[in-house]
Amino acid sequence: MRILVIEDDLKIADFIKKGLKSSGFSVAHAADGLTGLDMAMAEPYDTLIVDIMLPELDGISLIKKIRGKKNNTPVIILSARDGVGDRVNGLQAGADDYLTKPFAFSELLARVQALIRRAGNIVDPIYLVYEDLSLDIVKRQVKRGGKIIELQPLEFSLLEYLLRNRERVVSRTMIMEHVWDYNFDPMTNVVEARICRLRDKIDKGFDAKLIHTVRGAGYVLKSDDI
Repeated sequence: MRILVIEDDLKIADFIKKGLKSSGFSVAHAADGLTGLDMAMAEPYDTLIVDIMLPELDGISLIKKIRGKKNNTPVIILSARDGVGDRVNGLQAGADDYLTKPFAFSELLARVQALIRRAGNIVDPIYLVYEDLSLDIVKRQVKRGGKIIELQPLEFSLLEYLLRNRERVVSRTMIMEHVWDYNFDPMTNVVEARICRLRDKIDKGFDAKLIHTVRGAGYVLKSDDI
């Protein structure tokens, strides 16, 4: 899950980024409206979090331009303006939700999750299940064969990404961009190391192995039978 935060207050942006990353999201940041617009149109995101008072291009204009280009990514406005007229203007511009500052991160997270569920038309969004492996997104809990498996935040995010792409090969580059939010560095072995640790926790002690290496291509979560 990828979130783009368009916020010029670096302290607020850092607060949001840390919270979202600890909750398993990959987060990108733009500090002005024009950069935010370019980023929003260049790559797919699951949600945009947009401040209204932005340099270069204000948030309302940014949202109108995004919607004018037929980009339907869910948008949450985050603003110190709390008047009814401000909220109405934001929603009429094309935003899906409006949250005023100061705010509790737990509420922002709940709103992000709700928008993602709505946008994906997901009937049961809190669970990802494959064979005897299950991942509870809300409780941050992983089970295999009914046994709880303790994962670190990055391991949880990596497993979530593999589950969302089950039976599809994902490359090292895709994993770096969606889980770590890094540009690909061919010299690093961070993906291999983390996959190895995740495989030890998910597959060790089970007859059926789920996490497979596809030589020269990447990794795939699938049953041994496929």
